[in-house]
Amino acid sequence: MLGASQITGPKPPHPLLSTPSQQRAKKPGGNTYGAPVQVALLKDTVIKESSGLAASRNVPGVYWTHNDSGDGPFIYAFDTRGVRRGAWRVAGASAYDWEDMAAGPGPIAGKNYLYIGDIGDNGEKRSEVIVYRVPEPVIGTAGNAKAKSFSTEPAEVIHLRYPDGAHDAEALLVHPLTGTIYIVTKILFGNPGIYEAATPLKAGATITLSRIGTLSVPSLLGGIITGGAISPDGRRVAFCDYMQGYEAVLPDTKAAFNTIWKRPLVSFALGSRKQGESITYRLDGKALLATSEGSPMPLIQVVRR
Repeated sequence: MLGASQITGPKPPHPLLSTPSQQRAKKPGGNTYGAPVQVALLKDTVIKESSGLAASRNVPGVYWTHNDSGDGPFIYAFDTRGVRRGAWRVAGASAYDWEDMAAGPGPIAGKNYLYIGDIGDNGEKRSEVIVYRVPEPVIGTAGNAKAKSFSTEPAEVIHLRYPDGAHDAEALLVHPLTGTIYIVTKILFGNPGIYEAATPLKAGATITLSRIGTLSVPSLLGGIITGGAISPDGRRVAFCDYMQGYEAVLPDTKAAFNTIWKRPLVSFALGSRKQGESITYRLDGKALLATSEGSPMPLIQVVRR
């Protein structure tokens, strides 16, 4: 979270009304990215500080989010029309400073999991951070009040410790094939660190993260990274800050995934956001989705060509 940072600008055209020329991205990003389009406003007013975002693996077109610090251990499902699809209390979890979430594999083959990163540390005082891993809930019909929330299966608690002292972080990434966890730290006017917790991930025990490099962000603000995601095919990574989005791509299918951290980040516009702290890939990998803090929460889509 960073005070009252605001991104202003004209509202992007509706995808059904915009022309191909209007959707063609200008610099940054060239012709790789379409113009950011607000596809929905979330109708669930309980979500006031969307800080994490993940595409459901069970239901295409549905997304998961959670609030920033100040809410309880709740996750919320919604669709691309902005319609609420349910709320769940994460069993066995608490919420100190939830900052990001991701979807990925877990200990049971063929089962989809959500990873929720309690990784915020503005004062850089925490001796360890926590990632909760929970099977993705079955999405059905639910009420519109938090009091009517369901309960998830019990969450596994993955304790993580940095090898070089405490760090603030808001970007949690999970590899869609291996389940390896990555945390990218948040730093003003510098290069954020990249930390890895490779599988298998033993719940309960404290795992020391490995520092595997730094991220060079093409921004005047440096490394104020507020969200991150890995594409469903594992070949791309995306990040956002308060101003825009960034993406790096592996050069070919044979390249080892961790070589992606050396690849250049290409910036692209994410449109008008009050305070953008989350980004994810659409389930087909052909678009990026982002949200913003504030209510009603906008859902912004950038089609990737």
